Amino acid sequence: MVGLHSVKATTALKLHNGVLRAKKPTRSTPNGYKASILLEELKEAYGLQYTSQGINIGQNIQKEPWFTAINPNGRIPAIVDHDHGDLAVFEGNAILSYLSRRYDTERLFSFAPDDDDYTRAESWIGWQHGGLGPMQGQANHFVRAAKEKIAYGMQRYVGETERLYGILDARLRDRDFVVGPGRGKYSIADIALLGWVNAVRGTTISIDQFPSIKAWLARCWERPAVQRGFQVPSAPASSALTPQVGEAAEQAKQLKQLVDEAKKQYGYVYSSP
Repeated sequence: MVGLHSVKATTALKLHNGVLRAKKPTRSTPNGYKASILLEELKEAYGLQYTSQGINIGQNIQKEPWFTAINPNGRIPAIVDHDHGDLAVFEGNAILSYLSRRYDTERLFSFAPDDDDYTRAESWIGWQHGGLGPMQGQANHFVRAAKEKIAYGMQRYVGETERLYGILDARLRDRDFVVGPGRGKYSIADIALLGWVNAVRGTTISIDQFPSIKAWLARCWERPAVQRGFQVPSAPASSALTPQVGEAAEQAKQLKQLVDEAKKQYGYVYSSP
């Protein structure tokens, strides 16, 4: 059984007698949701159960020796498969690859290695891992977390995030999902992106700017396993699909004004790709 709990958690994975048993270190973050959403999909499709062990990353528990033995980088999420030689897997996208390769036996959320869509999925997952995630994370940091509001940093990273969203929006313009034949098949290529897209407003970018992405996100949210996965270890503070109200809306308005002023100062003009 695999397990995840607590607002700030980690998970390790174990499969025993047909039951997926794991502890999975994670938190309510875009990367953490990758593992929990796929685990929920596997649970629904194959009856695999999971449990979780929570850690408080605010107390730097992820830096303790027991955890760095699982992930030397001291970050979440990570899993340990006790039925496969206690194999530790860290980095969200590596976890998606491992879980789907080992437990998605009917290729419901993935593709066979000899299928060209396997390579296409790898490409989009790599695009998220090396581009969208880091750029959006830095945008969120400079806009919201940094004590000093640095105009160049804000416009640089928000602008690059915007450019990348333009690429994804173009990809989804005539597709339901990122990869797959015809209009696409829901897969780990989508799961890799879900947590990040759901949190895009943290950068002051409105998902309304990208209608194809907005429709895709709403489509994915209709899946019960996605809804459950977004509850593990706790629900996100908000969703790109729901309007902000009250104090949160006012703060978002003020931050958007700062970003717009920074863009103007440095002559930023949206362009994608």
